[in-house]
Amino acid sequence: MKAQIYTKDNCTYCVQAKTLMNIRGIEYEELNFERNQNLRDELFEKAAAENVVPRTAPQIWLDESYIGGFQELKAKLDAA
Repeated sequence: MKAQIYTKDNCTYCVQAKTLMNIRGIEYEELNFERNQNLRDELFEKAAAENVVPRTAPQIWLDESYIGGFQELKAKLDAA
């Protein structure tokens, strides 16, 4: 299992998502879109393909499938 986490600075839910991934042993790539305009553009393109408008952080893809934010990630992992 591998994840991509689009994050921003000073984001409590971003920290919680990364902590949960570490606890569960899930490899992830952190992409801070607040620091990099190209990543922001990439996030919006990727989200548009899922018919989603990213309004919060983090935005998470797990094994190329869109999950949502921290709460959705936690629910998915708890159900597995």
